[in-house]
Amino acid sequence: MREVAVVASAQSPCLAANRRDDMAGILLPVIREALASIELPRDRVDFVVSGSHDFHEGRTFAYIDSLDAVGAWPPISESHVEMDAAWAFYEAWAWLQLGHGDIALVYGIGRGSLPSDLDQVVPTQLDPYLLTPLRPHQDAIGGLQACALRQAGIVSERRMAEIVARSLADARSNPHAQISGEHDIDELLTKPYVASPLRAHDIAPVGDASAVVVLAAGDVARSLTDRPAWVRGIDHRMDTHYPGSRDLTRSPSAQRAAAEAAKSAGFTAADTDLAELHIEYSAQEPLLAREFGLGPTTAINPSGGPLAGRPTTATGLLRLAEAARAVRTGRADRALAHATNGQALQQNLVCLLEGDARG
Repeated sequence: MREVAVVASAQSPCLAANRRDDMAGILLPVIREALASIELPRDRVDFVVSGSHDFHEGRTFAYIDSLDAVGAWPPISESHVEMDAAWAFYEAWAWLQLGHGDIALVYGIGRGSLPSDLDQVVPTQLDPYLLTPLRPHQDAIGGLQACALRQAGIVSERRMAEIVARSLADARSNPHAQISGEHDIDELLTKPYVASPLRAHDIAPVGDASAVVVLAAGDVARSLTDRPAWVRGIDHRMDTHYPGSRDLTRSPSAQRAAAEAAKSAGFTAADTDLAELHIEYSAQEPLLAREFGLGPTTAINPSGGPLAGRPTTATGLLRLAEAARAVRTGRADRALAHATNGQALQQNLVCLLEGDARG
């Protein structure tokens, strides 16, 4: 296996709406920032891969607009995934393993503000015969999972409020966060329910942003940055798409992905200094922490995480970018990045990152 590392990343602020800007307008400054941070000319990039979602754009092949920012001439090697761009990251890592090139650029664009009503979009992910016709609103299944977790004693409403308060306080140091600040826990518990036991603050706010991550292999990575964030292990797994066939208090696919990534990494999720978890609801944090075996020594979502802003289909890639940035800047020696796709943690990707030993 080739050594592959994250050598640079950048992101735009997560805003409530960017609908007047086209994809290229949002993406181009972020690509320039990522490449400029390592003084890398664009023509040295061997492979480009992206993630987005046509449903949220309201048209097919919507990502084509983003190629104006990437630059399609001279001809480039390019690919695209129709899901969170964390899976584009996985494809780039696999492409580099094949030895076709040494540098890959991954980007994701989330424009969740484009649909006038997300409740008309999200149900299309569900079983088309039984669940989609019921038209559950976008947070209905999240509410069912949170309710199951509360009833099982895995989380309480106060614990959920504590997670929100901590996340928004941590986001104060993140200039890209959509919301931040301090919140009184008792005051949060007085807010009305959206989907019991979820309140509005328990739901990651949908926003618009783009993210870019640059991967490089071996000595090329070492030549581009003093401290690469090496991808020591990465894996993704999925559970059945039908929520009624699953125990919503568990996430076997997340646990399996972490275990398989640990086999390659030589260390486990519990050995990491921080974990960036792709949670769309506050109740999911204790569930994932249990499945990964995270203890009190692992800081969870020190960037504020998705509860401070969730750009659809770029949120998972941002978790990878934030975890890698912590390693590259020396704030962590080992980090875990997690991404999810689908309803109630149906699909899960886990990446274990590590910096070189400090000399």
